[in-house]
Amino acid sequence: MKSQPESNGSKIATTAIIWAFATGMLAISIPLVAMTKSGVILPLTVVLGAGGGTVGVWRPSNRQPKKIAELTESIHTLEQRIVDLEAICSSQDLLIEQKFKQLESTQNKQQT
Repeated sequence: MKSQPESNGSKIATTAIIWAFATGMLAISIPLVAMTKSGVILPLTVVLGAGGGTVGVWRPSNRQPKKIAELTESIHTLEQRIVDLEAICSSQDLLIEQKFKQLESTQNKQQT
């Protein structure tokens, strides 16, 4: 599992990217607002979008990731169950083959 500084480092980097793009969009939208006289709708939308993205990045996750040891144990348990099922199936196949041989031999004896 990631330690706290590593987790925050990726959040900081993502936030920096979001706001870098938002700054570029603001730089483009302000002259467009002046030319089109559309008001503050476009820059406000950029700031709200970047703010929403930032909240999405920093919102705490409700899911707790499972530890690697627990996952390894689960995989080991599943593999063991598969091995057990294969053993059961193969033993039943052998029993069926033996019964067929017995039936064939009894039929052969009855025919002769």
